[in-house]
Amino acid sequence: MPITVETCVASHIGDRREQQDRVGVFAHPRQPGMLMAVLADGMGGHTGGAMAAEQVLLKARQNFDDYSPRSEDAGSLLSTIVNEAHLIIRLTRLTSEKEPHSTAVVFVLQPGEIRWAHCGDSRLYHFRDNCLLTRSEDHSLVGDLQRKGQLNDAGARIHPKRNVLLSCLGSERPPEVALGQAVRPQAGDSFLLCSDGLWGLLFDAEIAAEVCSRGARDAAEVLIERARKRGAGAGDNISLALIKLVESPASQS
Repeated sequence: MPITVETCVASHIGDRREQQDRVGVFAHPRQPGMLMAVLADGMGGHTGGAMAAEQVLLKARQNFDDYSPRSEDAGSLLSTIVNEAHLIIRLTRLTSEKEPHSTAVVFVLQPGEIRWAHCGDSRLYHFRDNCLLTRSEDHSLVGDLQRKGQLNDAGARIHPKRNVLLSCLGSERPPEVALGQAVRPQAGDSFLLCSDGLWGLLFDAEIAAEVCSRGARDAAEVLIERARKRGAGAGDNISLALIKLVESPASQS
């Protein structure tokens, strides 16, 4: 079945002084039918977080431009992007007084396969039709407590240490790179990459409802507007990338 890909990238500074998130979607320069989406949530004072997040996007694009699916594995591409971006951020830290860190979510679509990887608490959601199939696991203190059954979703939202990460790019320890299982693309699939400025204020069910019932741009606008209202003047940076696979009009006729 022919598939059309709809994408949207959106961000909002929230109520912060600086936008430290970075997000992008770009096509492969030589391989048709391939695209990459990247989202990074930077941390660090005096523009350090923004610089760290920017390095994630730059490294992702550089490696994706050089990627050849005939000779390389998509999982290796994703792991390499995260690990090399981590090293670059570490070098930036050594040559400045800043303390740059970043999360990372990297998604790649190629003919017959979708792969993704993440580190930190920025998330990837995979919806199929109206169902949530996959949600990345946060590399955070509250995420770890939830996996151990010591904390529920309601408690996680108000936990005083909900922003403490157990793994990220730029720290002294190598990043924990979580690779998602390979997915065969099909019409009805939607993939949302987002920072905690979005998912921290919305429930999974309402995210699913908007993503699955609207076009990519409309869904992005509604989700950001709702998160802004919930932030009530104290909202974080918000960023998202949405990739929707829909049945091509030609195949519907």
